[in-house]
Amino acid sequence: MTIEATRVLGRTGVRLTPLTLGTMNFGRWQEESAGLRIIDAALDAGISSIDTADVYAQGVSEEIVAKAIKGRRDSLFLATKFNGQIGADPRNAGLSRRWIVRAVEDSLRRLGTDYIDLYQAHRPDPDTSLLETLQTLNDLIHQGKIRYYGTSVFPAHQQVEAHWLAEKYGLIAPHTEQLPYSLLVRGAEREVFPVVRKYGVGVLSYGPLAAGWLSGKYRVGGDQPESARAELIPGRFDVTAERNQRKLAAADALGRLAGENGLTLVELSVAFALNHPAISSVIIGPRTQEHLEAYLKASTVELGSEVLDRIDEIVDPGTQFLERDTGRDTPSLQPATLRRRH
Repeated sequence: MTIEATRVLGRTGVRLTPLTLGTMNFGRWQEESAGLRIIDAALDAGISSIDTADVYAQGVSEEIVAKAIKGRRDSLFLATKFNGQIGADPRNAGLSRRWIVRAVEDSLRRLGTDYIDLYQAHRPDPDTSLLETLQTLNDLIHQGKIRYYGTSVFPAHQQVEAHWLAEKYGLIAPHTEQLPYSLLVRGAEREVFPVVRKYGVGVLSYGPLAAGWLSGKYRVGGDQPESARAELIPGRFDVTAERNQRKLAAADALGRLAGENGLTLVELSVAFALNHPAISSVIIGPRTQEHLEAYLKASTVELGSEVLDRIDEIVDPGTQFLERDTGRDTPSLQPATLRRRH
């Protein structure tokens, strides 16, 4: 199956396929050979955009991507991210000018390219002035090292601040935001989506299967599904934990809704994410050819109002089950902020 449809990425005019290949697993949970096969298969199927990050397997993911796209670079939209700590030195992280100018050179080298289509701040950095970050990214655009820049998991108020700073100081404002969005993680609908649509920001959403909760394996009365993530972060996936009971019930109800409409839960989940008008492209992370084919098929599914209304009854719009599912550790919700005076 091949994918042919395209969507415009925010105000950039760039056209992306509805699905973007994510590479977080490469070099960590997937061997290089498997990663190369998946990239080849995705590109052959028509997917035109790839998302990676310098912190994925400490640069190995970028190196695998470089090998796979050799000879095809100019036809692809290549996105990577910076902020996560590289190596043992805590100074090799963040959104400071000092780190960005080094990180971009390292990513360019690992990716085997002389420009990055989209360079994204992987998370906010409370220790760095947002203005310094924006000015540095603007410099990189003017130097031709990056074409566009964006944010990832930035709350609405910081996105508004970024656009205000850009207007005040005559800078190019962020072009994109990357965030988690799924049937079980709908917090972005409350504040972030209205803001990005106001400013013409393109959205690359990730986690359409909610880290496996929407794979179809999480069902009431079923056994605990096994996965690398469940082993790494057991508290977020333990189906016997009280905090996960409501999420499990919702996943089960969504699975039944999919079946009633002749769909797999994967198809319902991907179609739901693609249905929101704020979404430019959904990042997928297939580990096998079979997974890739399932995603490709799901990208062609259209959901009617009746199904969308039933989804809203199962999971309230604008909500999620755990704050951690938002992809960030919100500073104002940390114990020191909530409970201690200084």
